Amino acid sequence: METRKQALLDQVIAYLVEHGVADLSLRPMAKQIGTSARMLVFHFESKQQLIADVFVEMQARLRASLARLRLDPPPRDARSLLRAFWDWATSPENMGHLRLQYQLQVLAAHNPDVYARYLQPSAAAWVEVVVAALPPRDRDPVFATLIIAVFDGLFLELMSTGDLARTGRAMDCFIARARKRRPAGRRRRSSP
Repeated sequence: METRKQALLDQVIAYLVEHGVADLSLRPMAKQIGTSARMLVFHFESKQQLIADVFVEMQARLRASLARLRLDPPPRDARSLLRAFWDWATSPENMGHLRLQYQLQVLAAHNPDVYARYLQPSAAAWVEVVVAALPPRDRDPVFATLIIAVFDGLFLELMSTGDLARTGRAMDCFIARARKRRPAGRRRRSSP
């Protein structure tokens, strides 16, 4: 059974996907979702805790969505996996949620006193997800970190420009080059 707090969290996330967090004010948001700022504070204690709860929930939802992507026949190589991940991320059903996640991450990075405890576990969890999704020969936390960094940069570029075609081609370029090189520490030694 869904609790009132969870129902409110779902409504808050839907609101933030549409409006973002830059100018977040509890009263207008509460009015639009059919409650009051007082009830939001009652359920979440503060605006900061509400944002923290949204951050945690978004992480969980995105990881669950990505896990469902992996239930399909698994890609045989890193190239196929990375392209599938890019296509998943830029799909209409995920794009708004990822945009919100990046906004929350930037907000948390700008307010480390309030949100630092959420950033490190979030980053570590994404590295684990990527490492687990990679084919066995490519499983390396350093390589996973590189993949995440490239993805982050391209996704921010996509959010800034809206140019899906160019950023998609850039992802394909990265995939092609990353596939040609094995991660450091994983190279096969050549026989003398």
